[in-house]
Amino acid sequence: MSSEIRLLSTDFDGTIVCRTGGQLLDPACMELIGDLQGAGAIWAINTGRSVDLLESGLADFSFPVRPDFILTSERDVFRPGANGEKWEAFGDWNERCARDHAELFSASQSVLAEVIDFVTQKTKARVIYEPDGPAGLIAESEEEMDRVTEFIEQARRKQPKFNYQRNTVYLRFCHADYHKGAALAELARLIEIPRENIFAAGDHHNDISMLDGKVAAMPSCPANAIPEVKDAVRAADGCVADSDCGAGVHEALVYFIGRGD
Repeated sequence: MSSEIRLLSTDFDGTIVCRTGGQLLDPACMELIGDLQGAGAIWAINTGRSVDLLESGLADFSFPVRPDFILTSERDVFRPGANGEKWEAFGDWNERCARDHAELFSASQSVLAEVIDFVTQKTKARVIYEPDGPAGLIAESEEEMDRVTEFIEQARRKQPKFNYQRNTVYLRFCHADYHKGAALAELARLIEIPRENIFAAGDHHNDISMLDGKVAAMPSCPANAIPEVKDAVRAADGCVADSDCGAGVHEALVYFIGRGD
């Protein structure tokens, strides 16, 4: 089967958007994504941001092209609404996701309590609360987050479906079956695009589920990706770019386009 890129799944912060100096957006990357869209490829932004925060980012950074789909909060799948403005749930995935999370958190109260006790008593991390209860936390450093995730790994042995998504010093509690890779797989199923035609790019822990080769046959990461991401991409025969952020995504796209010719 041809390895033509028909679906692009890219992380947002640290991958498409560069926040560490220089240009926020790489013009060549944006132009190539636009060209691929013009040729029929589909672009999905796959992010930990909520819908509102992602829309704010697209506006604040003056994106020259818009995504065809958005995968938000590391789990939900949205398509453009009928008027082309608002995003709407695509299929029943988001509904199932919300239900499974509610059931999991209800069954995991003791594990969650252990984690909260550890965080409040043994670290300086701050727990983030939403109306339904604890949603995640913010650590003071990556080293502190390492300690927290080590504790969660022990605590979740009693409830293996209780998991987390980590990005730098931010962590979100979640169901083990819902992550960026699962959301991408659901989108690919709904729009009927096989694994062989999917390109993915990301830079941090929460991107690994879409970069391990199971969902996307063309995984990649920019040079600023963490070592664990680079290891996952290499193991999946992907492209570890020499350039940071969007320039690295452009480099990877050119690499895979050339390999598919």
